[in-house]
Amino acid sequence: MAITGVPGRFSASRRILTYENSGRQPEYSDELTVSSSDSVFGFLEGSVESTGSRDGIIDDDMFGMEEENCESTFEENKTFWENQHDQLKATLCRTTSIETGIRNVTREAVQELKAQGNYCKCNKTTSEKGCRNCLMREVSCRLNNAGYNAAICRSKWKSSPDIPSGEHTFLDVIDNSNPAKGEIRVVIELNFRAEFEMARASEEYNQLINRLPEIFVAKIERLKVLIKILCKAAKKCMEGKKMHIGPWRKQKYMQAKWLNSNYERIITQVNLQLNYANFEQISKPKKASMLTIALLDTPRKAVAAA
Repeated sequence: MAITGVPGRFSASRRILTYENSGRQPEYSDELTVSSSDSVFGFLEGSVESTGSRDGIIDDDMFGMEEENCESTFEENKTFWENQHDQLKATLCRTTSIETGIRNVTREAVQELKAQGNYCKCNKTTSEKGCRNCLMREVSCRLNNAGYNAAICRSKWKSSPDIPSGEHTFLDVIDNSNPAKGEIRVVIELNFRAEFEMARASEEYNQLINRLPEIFVAKIERLKVLIKILCKAAKKCMEGKKMHIGPWRKQKYMQAKWLNSNYERIITQVNLQLNYANFEQISKPKKASMLTIALLDTPRKAVAAA
């Protein structure tokens, strides 16, 4: 029994009275009835909810939040790159006497070889400047002639879930002059800046890389710090560009190049020949004494008198 005065709720399927055009005979059909007023208000309510504003009015605070987020991101990026520049500068400024001596000999050798022109002796390249292997061999010879225990190092590493396999060649010097400090290994990279350059790098990253020296000479401990700074900057650069960083740019891959325990030190035959020639030149007296000349002249005078 329906209660009068209370509006009833219609079911989803409702019988609608219709008339045919001919004869005006009533017919009933079961159809889903939708009120036009209900659909309009429902659309408006949905629109208001989707915009997330109050009473259908756009809130100006939404734009203010976006501006604050942009300013915050800008300040964070600025602070990050300033810190990277400061850390890089502080690390490069530190040096020791042995590093300074090796660096001076290496720079002089590279300048002389480049001024000389074609120093390549392997006949495997058509470049007028020569190949990298010959340049390292010549620089290694100069360092050995200067009294340093220098060699060409070749490191190899196998692939892992983090990085692919690879190999790298560079120079190093082993110093055992101070027994209290133990063995000191100094790494020499003749083209250090190019090892960290990227084709699609940001302006902030390029400015950081441009501060690197082309000829790098440093101990293992300082090289570790530099690799960490530069790889962190490379990751930040790629994140800013919404790009995936390559595995050969990761810190583990860069460490494998110079800090890998599995490496081979190569002292070429040219080094041994040059050292032996220098030893003969140093051991030979430049001037003979007067006594030696007198002894040599005595048999000659005796022969002449006879």
